[in-house]
Order: sequence, then C-alpha cells, then structure tokens
Amino acid sequence: QVQLVESGGRSVQAGGSLRLSCLVSGYIWRKYCMGWFRQAPGKEREGVAALHLGSGSTYYADSVKGRFTISEDNAMNRLYLQMNSLRLEDSAMYYCAADGCPPDHPPVETALDGQGYNYWGQGTQVTVSS
Repeated sequence: QVQLVESGGRSVQAGGSLRLSCLVSGYIWRKYCMGWFRQAPGKEREGVAALHLGSGSTYYADSVKGRFTISEDNAMNRLYLQMNSLRLEDSAMYYCAADGCPPDHPPVETALDGQGYNYWGQGTQVTVSS
C-alpha cells in the first residue's frame, strides 16, 4: 500500500521561500510521475509541478515556472517542492501525488492533470501573507 505524507507547509511572507517534502512509503513504479498539486478555497485543484521518475523530465504550471523546483531523493524516498519568491496567490493546500502520467513522454497538460494520479497525500497548508 502506497502512502504519501506531506510536510513543510507553514505561513510565510510574500517573497519568501519554503520547501515542501513528501515521504513515500510502499512501492512506486519509477516509470510514472509524481507531482505536486494545490487547491485554494473556492478554487479547483491545480497541477503545480510533476517529475517523471523514469526520464527525469520535469513539468511546471506557467504560474510557478522559474520560481518552483520539483526534485526527489530516491534514497530517502522523498519528493520535494522548493518554492521561491512566494506570492499571495500561492496560498493553498498542497498535495503530493504518485503513479501518474503514462510511461512515455507526456505533454505538460497530462503530467499536471490530477485525474491521472492514483495516490494522494493528505496535504500541507501554505499561507503567504503580505
């Protein structure tokens, strides 16, 4: 059974940085994607970043490109999301997800589509204030 546990969310001022971590337990196929998604109150879930574990390809939403970086530490079974230059609109619950993407080179829209992911964590709250 795959379990994903996020951590690292907290309140931070605009312009600041945070690193989210997702601890993975259980077996994850390394030919699929892991990703970070977020959902703010009253808004739809949004794909933020994804990492194809097989190819190492990364995918980012336009809203975070150049500010966020997704990475993994395979030895530690962790997925990370480094978030820099945080903005008020980055405030949301952030979720880690696994077992997404087809095993080839998906387009960014597919990689960031939450419907393609089978495993989800409980989320960690990020609040950005002015």
